[in-house]
Order: sequence, then C-alpha cells, then structure tokens
Amino acid sequence: MILEKALHEATILIIDDTPANVLLLERLLKMEGYQNVYSVTDSREAIQAYEEVKPDTILLDLRMPYFDGFQILQMLKERYQEEFFPVIVITAHGDQQSRNQALEYGAIDFIGKPFDRIEILMRIRNVIQLHMMQQQLLNQNEELERRVDERTKEIQHIKLELIHRLGLAAEYRDNETGEHTTRMSHYCKRLAKELGKDEKYCELIFHASTMHDIGKIGIPDQILLKPGRLTPEEFEIMKTHTTMGERLLSGLESFGIFRIAKQIAVTHHEKWDGSGYPNQLKEENIPLEGRIVAVCDVFDALTSSRPYKEAWTVEEAVKEIENGKGKHFDPEIVDAFLTIIPEIIEIKEQYSSSQSMGLVD
Repeated sequence: MILEKALHEATILIIDDTPANVLLLERLLKMEGYQNVYSVTDSREAIQAYEEVKPDTILLDLRMPYFDGFQILQMLKERYQEEFFPVIVITAHGDQQSRNQALEYGAIDFIGKPFDRIEILMRIRNVIQLHMMQQQLLNQNEELERRVDERTKEIQHIKLELIHRLGLAAEYRDNETGEHTTRMSHYCKRLAKELGKDEKYCELIFHASTMHDIGKIGIPDQILLKPGRLTPEEFEIMKTHTTMGERLLSGLESFGIFRIAKQIAVTHHEKWDGSGYPNQLKEENIPLEGRIVAVCDVFDALTSSRPYKEAWTVEEAVKEIENGKGKHFDPEIVDAFLTIIPEIIEIKEQYSSSQSMGLVD
C-alpha cells in the first residue's frame, strides 16, 4: 500500500512535440492514479522543465524540431553528470542504431508507437521503482557519509584533546598551572599566520607545539624542579629533553601533527647562529617549526615566574628577543613576532594568572 502510494506520487515529465500523444499519455497516467504528470511540447523548454520538477521518470520523444531527443539527452548528461536520468524513449523508429545511440546517451528503456497500454504502464512503473531505489540508496549513502564524517570529527577531536593533555602532562611536572603550553600554542599559531602560512599549517603548529617539552617527562625531579641555577652537569642532562622528546614521538611521522611535533621537540633549542642544542643546526637547517617555537618559548619563559626567577616585563622580554635577532633567532621570525606583540600580550593576559605574568612598567 505504501509502495503504491509512493509510485502514484512520483513525478513524470512528458517531452513530445505532438499534442495528441501528450494528451493520450496524460490521460492514461492519470487514469492509472499518477498525480504529478507534467508535459512540454516545445523541446526548447525541456531542460528548464527538468530543473523545475526533477522527475522520477521522463518520457522522451526522439524526433522533434529545435532539439531532438538525442540532443536533450546530451544536454542532461553534460549538465548533471552525477545524476541518474530515468529516461524512457518514445519513438516510432525502432531501428537498432537509434536505440543504441539513445542508450549511449543515457536512456534506460524504450516505448514504441503506437502505445500499448499495459506495456507502457509496466515500463513506467519499473523505471519509477528503479529511480526510487536508486534515490533511496543515494540517501542511505549520504546518511552513512554523514555518520562517518561525524565519527571522524569526533575521533579527531579526541586525538587532539589527548595531544594537548600529553603536552600538559609534561609541563605539570614543573609548572602546576599548565598555562605555558596553552599560551605557547596560541603564540605559535598567530606567528605562523603572520608569516603567511595557510590555515592548515597554523592549526598543525597550534596542536603540535603543545608537545615541545614532552621530553621533560624523562628528566629527574631533582634537576627539573631545582629552585636554583643548574650546574653544567645538570644542564647537560636537562638538554636531553629534546632528544627524549624526539624518541617519544618517533614512529608516528605518518601523522602530520606528530611529524611536526617531533621536529619541534628536538629543534626548539637550536639557535640561528648554530650555537644551540642538541645538533648545533644553523639558520634554515633548523625546521621552520623549531624556529617559530624558539621565539615563542623564550618570550613566554622570560615573562613567566619560576621558582628560580621573577617574571620579566614584556618590555624587557621584547628587548631580549631583539638582542637575539640573527644570533639566537631567525631575523624574519623576530620581525614578524614584534609586529604582533599587541596580540601576543592579549593572549598572555587571557591565559595567565596574575602571579605568572610580567607586565610593561
């Protein structure tokens, strides 16, 4: 019963230049119970009619003035390449060449003239059912794609959340608030944008930079939490957090975010003049991500209080960054960072407690 109702509510478009044929088909279909029957006798109106009614089946005459049935099939195929066209060709010409050509252009069935009532109704019914099943399958596929997309986004969100928490886990060992990691990620994203990087890259460095100090997980507490200056021997151990981070993130390079995170972990203490660690890389041999994080990391470290030092003012930290231009830091990145200092200050204020923030005098 439901199927019959759906069939009779289907939309049928008749394209035939002979009014008598159109009238006959309309009466035949309406007597059968079809409620939505449309027709055009001018082939120039065929495409517009198709767009307006989006029919479940098309009854198409082949021999017409202006545009013949073959041309209409071609136009439909060119304009709506991804769509299924439920076209039944109506023709008094039953030659095989015409049939083959119509099939090639997208027709799926034929009705010969003069019409046989039972045959035409059965063929129309079959094509409508085929179109309905095709549409149902398409809807199911779209729903499946929507669910897969939702699940993919959910998994991506969980993955990014875990990445951020992993970064925070390392920081909580020597900074109980975790604010440094949060500020760092926002600094890096804004600086990357200032350097002309696209949104995808900015998002990657935003998430990947949270793991810049992941290697600190392996540093002993007596060194990591020492309130005073480290001895040379202790500092050598502290420096290994870069290579520890690299090892922790190895094997995950197929994921772009972990590839960048690994580069950041091992290179964010390299210096432009080659005097950094662990590999004494110089200038552009240091990956861009490492150069970006180097500036952001130093700025935030200087303007944050630690057990062994007071927070510097932003003014003092900016002067230190400027002094490191061409020595510690990539000059181009320093210039870009100084350009966005007002926004950097806003980020710092947003993600800082009053005790850990150095303000301009």
